[in-house]
Amino acid sequence: MEMWLWAFIGIMAMIIIALSVKIRILQKAAKEIETAFADRLITDTNTLIDISTSDPYMRSLANTVNIQLRKLRAERHRFRQGDAELKNAVTNISHDLRTPLTAICGYLDLLEAEDKSERAARYVMAIQNRTEALKQLTEELFRYSIIMSAHEPMQLAPVCVNHVLEESLVSFYAALTKCGITPQIELAEKKIIRALNRTALLRVFGNILNNAIKYSDGDLKVELLKTGEIIFSNTAQNLNDIQVGKLFDRFFSVETARNATGLGLSISKTLVEQMHGIITAKYHDGILSICLDFPETDGDVCQCD
Repeated sequence: MEMWLWAFIGIMAMIIIALSVKIRILQKAAKEIETAFADRLITDTNTLIDISTSDPYMRSLANTVNIQLRKLRAERHRFRQGDAELKNAVTNISHDLRTPLTAICGYLDLLEAEDKSERAARYVMAIQNRTEALKQLTEELFRYSIIMSAHEPMQLAPVCVNHVLEESLVSFYAALTKCGITPQIELAEKKIIRALNRTALLRVFGNILNNAIKYSDGDLKVELLKTGEIIFSNTAQNLNDIQVGKLFDRFFSVETARNATGLGLSISKTLVEQMHGIITAKYHDGILSICLDFPETDGDVCQCD
């Protein structure tokens, strides 16, 4: 009886060992699939997933994942190709629009010098205003297409954020006060140095200030904290959380009737990310805050530009 018991225990031990080995093999295969799948998602390669085990179920799983990877790769290729074609089309269209718009502006200037009735003068002024607005929108669309089509990484150098922000505020001060906005400015005394592109940073600040001119309820607060965070805040009672969540989306505009393409903040987001920064929008108690933060670099000890 004891011999049968020991035989049974031995058999069970062998079964347990075999199952443990099988489970270990399956775990290894699952890990191989997991690792390979994560790698294929972030790398542009045609290599498929292969596993070391000959287990039919795990190999079937790997084949199924490979089928989906092929479909995903094809969709990614179509998306990239379509996105590139769209960018090229936008660039070409916006470029082609600039020539006739320039000609129209020239003819309007000639017409302005001619003798005409008061009514005709009003019509010409209205046409000039709308043409100028269309020209500005076309330029904005052209700049956006150029930024999005850039293949080379942005050139960065140590920049004094304080100086660039002050320069932007000075250049927009007349436009702000004309709209009844007297900005409240609080800049840190500490010089904030970051590795940035000065031209791109000026454009980011300009787009945000333009947005304040269009949509502020009459106030604007600009802060540069000693941590380097930059905050633009203004009252915007007509906004809601859904609109704020879309502020950085391409072609989204809070009020489509205004002269806006909805590209200003989208351009800012792209430029900020190209400079390895973060831009966010917050909305609380009717106050819209656009916050920018750029990572610190060794250039903190460099001299301001």
